[in-house]
Amino acid sequence: MFEVRRSNERGFANHGWLQAKHSFSFANYYDPKQMGFRDLIVINQDIVAPTAGFGTHPHNDMEILTYVISGSIRHKDSMGNDYVIEAGEIQTMSAGTGVRHSEFNASDKEHLELLQIWLLTDKAGHTPSYDQKKFTKEDKLNQLKLVAGSYSEEAPLKIHQDVKLFASVLEKQKVVEYKLNETRYGWVQLIQGEIELTLTKNQDSKTVNLGAGDGIKIDNFTMIRIKSLSESEFIFFDLN
Repeated sequence: MFEVRRSNERGFANHGWLQAKHSFSFANYYDPKQMGFRDLIVINQDIVAPTAGFGTHPHNDMEILTYVISGSIRHKDSMGNDYVIEAGEIQTMSAGTGVRHSEFNASDKEHLELLQIWLLTDKAGHTPSYDQKKFTKEDKLNQLKLVAGSYSEEAPLKIHQDVKLFASVLEKQKVVEYKLNETRYGWVQLIQGEIELTLTKNQDSKTVNLGAGDGIKIDNFTMIRIKSLSESEFIFFDLN
């Protein structure tokens, strides 16, 4: 089974300073058929005006990841962290027993674009934690680069959930493949470009094209083949 979530089918909110597209139900956008996928419950693609942002607000028992597409974001939290996350960097925050934070566009001239991602935590009550790492285009070029995973994985960024997150930039006509365990699930979120996705299990094979902003739920396939039709950037989740 697979289900494509087209970019233009996502929920949309225009707050003036913020334009947000929601892959799953979020805030005032509600679709009972789009309540997340496995432990992945939020993928928001946000464009934030210069100096604007989200004031201090709380989270708990949630794994929060921020993928900065362009621009830079200023993060402050109750753990004492005060950092700027630039384009190409990924931030992780385990909210655990509770954390308060704010996020603002760090520029007074340029818009900020990012993916905001929330995953359910594996259990309640973790000690809150924070990290961020930069991944260059070369780090991700023509491969699936493991950027985040559980504490049992050799991943640069750690999260409290049995999930692997990969990032990739594919040059035109390049191909990457991933073998997905038959008990696992996948989600591809295309940031820019166009890809041809071929899903296979035994003799059953399905092919679908994705454009910028599209996502796809993958269930009951064991081989994923991704071919770029133009230079493309995407993330891929291997979910439990």
